[in-house]
Amino acid sequence: MPATLTWPDRLIAAADQGLRAIAAPPAAVRESPGAALPEPTLSPAEARTSAALMRVNHAGEVAAQALYHGQSIVARSSETRELLMNAAREERDHLAWCAGRIAELGGRTSWLTAFWYAGSFGIGVLAGLRDDAQSLGFVRETERQVEAHLRDHLERLPAADEKSAAILSRMSADEVHHGTTAELAGGAELPAAIRGCMRVGGEILRRIAKIL
Repeated sequence: MPATLTWPDRLIAAADQGLRAIAAPPAAVRESPGAALPEPTLSPAEARTSAALMRVNHAGEVAAQALYHGQSIVARSSETRELLMNAAREERDHLAWCAGRIAELGGRTSWLTAFWYAGSFGIGVLAGLRDDAQSLGFVRETERQVEAHLRDHLERLPAADEKSAAILSRMSADEVHHGTTAELAGGAELPAAIRGCMRVGGEILRRIAKIL
């Protein structure tokens, strides 16, 4: 987002981004890592397990986009804003990959997509209000926790579901890159209490999105 945008411009852009994340069919710039792989033979129970896990990941990607959109509108520097928006664009690829895989598995996305976006957008604004170092530190810690969550899901996927595993593996690599980029850009280490609150919030999203 250009540094010359006024506050009204930024808010309009944020509203547009939110509507795209919530209502528009997600479109990826990069091809899904699972696109070239054959559809595995899964039992009904295995398909439900994979669909539920990918629904959680889809909800997480909605939240990640919202966090970075919220942080970007209050970022002090154009460099920080561009870093956040680049990360958000890659998260949109993740969103599209997850949505596509859920459809292939015969599942559905979370019924609370709008709630995940709105709540995370507000958290993103709050995270970005202090200064850019703290905001980038929030990115660093978010990606650290998301990468750990993705490793856990890779272990929980049915062994035959290589398509979903390929998607999560690529997502994990992207999250590591986002976190490292934020750290190198000056992201500060967050206090333990804030990191703990972030873990609790992430766990709440995962538990609810798996069901709803």
